[in-house]
Amino acid sequence: MAILCIESSGNICSAALSLNNDEKVLSSIVSTTGEHASLLTSAINNVMSEAGIAYSALDAVAVSAGPGSYTGLRIGASTAKGICYANDVPLISIPTLETIAQEIFTKSTAEYALPMIDARRMEVYCAIIDRNFNYISETEAKILDESSFADTLSSHQVALGGSGAPKSKAVISSPNASFIDDAEAKALFMTPLAIKKFNNKDFADVAYFEPFYLKEYIAVVSKNKVLEEARKNS
Repeated sequence: MAILCIESSGNICSAALSLNNDEKVLSSIVSTTGEHASLLTSAINNVMSEAGIAYSALDAVAVSAGPGSYTGLRIGASTAKGICYANDVPLISIPTLETIAQEIFTKSTAEYALPMIDARRMEVYCAIIDRNFNYISETEAKILDESSFADTLSSHQVALGGSGAPKSKAVISSPNASFIDDAEAKALFMTPLAIKKFNNKDFADVAYFEPFYLKEYIAVVSKNKVLEEARKNS
């Protein structure tokens, strides 16, 4: 079985190829600067070339489903759909926070994972997930403060990771909280989640799949452009 995994929801752009139920996993990270449009294909080609298999040999393609960067998620989704269409293979969607949780659990013995994706200022996209990948708290956009997750942290060991975790250190001081500094959404950690969905035949609709953005995309217009438009209309 060969499953290609694509992750482009954040700063890291990566691809991984799981062979024979994770007996062999090939991984490629090509960008940490957000240049996903030009480099994602390189990451995919890297793992496919290293494995020495054709795209027609794939059994499925898994893609990060969000939340995360609007642009990054769109690039990943369109790339994954294109491969699925061209090779008539199913699409698997993996929630981004579960990918981060998978890495957290490989590096921590905590009961719960608290994956966080950095948003603006003190806001993060987050969820609390147990080791069976049940959601203790649902995915949400949350403003961090001293009382964040206090109920859970009062009685459970929780490991925090992801791009939003570093700023949580400033406000979360519970002895039950630990921090996994290098955990971030990477295709390598999608593979066990993708295999489980494949075995359960839990596939997304290739035609209608859309990433989960959590918040609507808002285009930001520069101040200079606003002033220029005002002068034209005056």
